[in-house]
Amino acid sequence: MHVSGGRKACVSFISRFLLFFSLQTFEKLLIANRGEIACRVIKTCKKMGIRTVAIHSDVDANAVHVKMADEAVCVGPAPTSKSYLNMDAIMEVIKKTRAQAVTDFYFCFLKLYLHCLLQASEGVTFIGPDTHAIQAMGDKIESKLLAKNAKVNTIPGFDGVVKDADEAVRIAREIGYPVMIKASAGGGGKGMRIAWDDEETREGFRFSSQEAASSFGDDRLLIEKFIDNPRHIEIQVLADKHGNALWLNERECSIQRRNQKVVEEAPSTFLDPETRRAMGEQAVALAKAVKYSSAGTVEFLVDSSKNFYFLEMNTRLQVEHPVTECITGLDLVQEMIRVAKGYPLRHKQADIPINGWAVECRVYAEDPYKSFGLPSIGKLSQYQEPLHVPSVRVDSGIQQGSDISIYYDPMISKLITYGSNRAEALKRMEEALDNYVIRGVAHNISLLREVIVHPRFVQGDISTKFLPEVYPDGFKGHKLTDLERRELLATAASLYVAEQLRSQRFLGTARIPVAKSKRSSWELSVRLGDGIYPVAVSKDGSSFSVEVDGMKLNVTSEWNLASPLLSVTVDGTQRTIQRLSRNASGDTNIQFLGTVYKLQILTKVAAELSKYMPEKAAEDTSSILRSPMPGAVVAVSVKPGDTVSEGQEICVIEAMKMQNSMIAAKTGKVKAVHCKAGDTVGEGDLLVELE
Repeated sequence: MHVSGGRKACVSFISRFLLFFSLQTFEKLLIANRGEIACRVIKTCKKMGIRTVAIHSDVDANAVHVKMADEAVCVGPAPTSKSYLNMDAIMEVIKKTRAQAVTDFYFCFLKLYLHCLLQASEGVTFIGPDTHAIQAMGDKIESKLLAKNAKVNTIPGFDGVVKDADEAVRIAREIGYPVMIKASAGGGGKGMRIAWDDEETREGFRFSSQEAASSFGDDRLLIEKFIDNPRHIEIQVLADKHGNALWLNERECSIQRRNQKVVEEAPSTFLDPETRRAMGEQAVALAKAVKYSSAGTVEFLVDSSKNFYFLEMNTRLQVEHPVTECITGLDLVQEMIRVAKGYPLRHKQADIPINGWAVECRVYAEDPYKSFGLPSIGKLSQYQEPLHVPSVRVDSGIQQGSDISIYYDPMISKLITYGSNRAEALKRMEEALDNYVIRGVAHNISLLREVIVHPRFVQGDISTKFLPEVYPDGFKGHKLTDLERRELLATAASLYVAEQLRSQRFLGTARIPVAKSKRSSWELSVRLGDGIYPVAVSKDGSSFSVEVDGMKLNVTSEWNLASPLLSVTVDGTQRTIQRLSRNASGDTNIQFLGTVYKLQILTKVAAELSKYMPEKAAEDTSSILRSPMPGAVVAVSVKPGDTVSEGQEICVIEAMKMQNSMIAAKTGKVKAVHCKAGDTVGEGDLLVELE
């Protein structure tokens, strides 16, 4: 976790930790996790004077959390089942390092806790709730029954385990379409499918059960009524071992793709004080019903009339917990450690404030132009967090040079901004996203930026269907207005000229001091998308005067071409851009307003000659199937000679524990199959050819 300047309650925990130093907690804590959450926990432990032990897989030997911890031990190879979820290896590390406490925060609480019970005689404490609460709330079927008994509003549905696809269809018909099919032991959007008819129910049952078995080792499914167009709002709870429990206000988590959260904020624009209190009281009632003791989250679906329904309870620290910390001033990791040690809560419900507004964007190594985000892998060749922006917090577990692999979640970081009000928090988020440098992998900065500036989001008019409603044909990036297009063209042309001028100098001196003339104007041709635009540039002191579409724009900057970030002012409007690449053919990629635009900048003469250059013919993608992402082949449904119909499933690719059905683009006969179940494939790899 990294923080920049701003509100003290959000970005500095020092004063609160000074109060805690006098309390005895643990001397050493083992963190059975990786990435940003492991780093987040280590930060708090350091301030509390607790030594930390990190575990890691062999491919994570140089990971940031390994470097931050006081001790680090390898527990196995890359797959999580053989390392981070290898309970026998973890228990050996606990014994070897003599850790007094252990936690995983995001991973499989139950198994780890049960193993810790075996070590109770040696004084090992688990940071988190007890076995009963984990087991009860971790099973969606049992948790729903408990919620009903605790007088918590629940969604209509089938409360048992669905045995097979035929039973799933029968139950779905009884409930009435649409229905949600989801893993009983699931979470994080995995093992979940929405079905609108019998065929989708059968397909959803198959994929959900496979994903559930892969992710959680439990393929049991349940079916319930799908609440169409709801908001996803959750309540943070905190409880101790003495019967005390608090609700720490809500988090709005409605911006999602594939049932996984993308943007979160606290508080919600939608809730009034009465609804907030009612949701909070029901969340606390459920926590007390299962004798919960730690930080946890009760998730609700809320309809347009503010009716709310229990969705699930997560018995762990949520990814989006920083926004709650920002508006309440509490450090939830610290509170969890205190509760585990047996201390009572230090606060009453009346003490919990809503101070200001916080927004969190999940920054992923994903291509947002493919289904709102398919995983990208690679090495971070350049990485720079926007910590110079006021009131910014970045929770990350990577650094420049880190590898994003197929084995783990593709999250790069959690980017959090705080403001005295929502408008201020969103403005800072916009600035932070523009100043975030990520090179070497695809990322979703463009999508995040478009979401937070969209008029519907700014007005608070959102639901879990926001992305498919706003982008029904998929995300295409920012659509430039005429003014923005001129700004981009003027900026790109000025950047080109600035570089030409720099190339004429050597260590600050002209390469040929005896040169007689000094060029002051350039006629360029700039290609952007399908358009070609004549652009005239003239140097005017330290700035450039650029004519585009018959209009003159003044472009100023320090023109530090070695910096990954470039602050440019066009006619008084400041923009932060990034030039990602360029080549000798005039091609350049510029990140502008979050989206990367491909341009070609040529002199007028070069542009006239370029029309004689042959263009490479585009590949006919209708007859071939390439993998849209890196992953593992789970199943192949065809063989050479088979006839397939348009839309028919050809194979299934699993990436980051999510299964994706690959379908035929046209009807035809299979010419060749280039993969088999178990193969690891990269993005763009050829899978199947049709005749």
